[in-house]
Amino acid sequence: MKAQIKTRIKALITGIDGFVGPYLAEELSDEGVEVYGTYLQEIRKPISSAKNFHLDVTDRKEALEVISEVKPDWIFHLAGFSSVAQSWKNPELCFRVNVEGTRNLLDAVIGARISPRILIVSSAEVYGKPQYLPVDEKHPLNPGNPYAKSRVEQEKVALDYVKKKGMDIVISRSFNHTGPGQLPIFVCSDFAHQIVRIEKGLQAAEINTGDLSAKRDFSDVRDMTHAYPIAIKKCISGEIYNICSGRSYSMKEILDMLISLSKSEGIVVKKDNSRLRPADIHELLGDNSKFIHATGWLAKRRFISTLEDILIFWRNN
Repeated sequence: MKAQIKTRIKALITGIDGFVGPYLAEELSDEGVEVYGTYLQEIRKPISSAKNFHLDVTDRKEALEVISEVKPDWIFHLAGFSSVAQSWKNPELCFRVNVEGTRNLLDAVIGARISPRILIVSSAEVYGKPQYLPVDEKHPLNPGNPYAKSRVEQEKVALDYVKKKGMDIVISRSFNHTGPGQLPIFVCSDFAHQIVRIEKGLQAAEINTGDLSAKRDFSDVRDMTHAYPIAIKKCISGEIYNICSGRSYSMKEILDMLISLSKSEGIVVKKDNSRLRPADIHELLGDNSKFIHATGWLAKRRFISTLEDILIFWRNN
């Protein structure tokens, strides 16, 4: 009798061309997982460890074609509309991508007649203005912007498929995460990008900011992408888990740390009213005890090291 050959786990990362995707692909490849990815726009730096497919998640037919070809064991659903600021400008697209795109993906799994474990990456924005801190998974949902509303609806869709279709889905409510390679529409990368432009003489020694009093729970993207495979292995289907550092930083603290790491002196901070967001939350701090209890995960990277890595990224790019 021939011994059975154990095949490698196949993981599909939707939105592998985004900020988080390449880090997750590297994490999975290091674990010996066979990685596939989907992208919406052309990938500027192809990920050598992954076989990639074009996918617009709002296209039901294309979603079924990709899922049917790959037949993944795991799906990490990262593809989405991820900017709060941009969601105010285009709420319809935000809803279509995050809600209908998720529905299309889950329908494609059913259509392909497979039963993968799926991690749906939602957001802590669903909590809105906190009634208490730190925020745990039982906190009432009070989405305060179109992006957050789309994530609430995305979660409802996913949980409905667990209940009615018996699908194996875990939901992460991921708090803010940052690191090298993040677009400068996000605050840490924006500050670092401006500082490096000042260092290179490309702008005056002046940084334009929005509200610096707001506080957010930040993690390093590499800690987050270490958490996702653990979540898909150990978390319970139909459950929701906060993934966060459990520590909040004000925008002023972040900017001060970045300026302290800068090669330039005399940087002036200037408030720019165009950068102020409506219905902003003063502080968002997460309780990650449910996730830690389920998985044993702990964040490893110091936040100031993360900020230094972002500066180094922009100096090299």
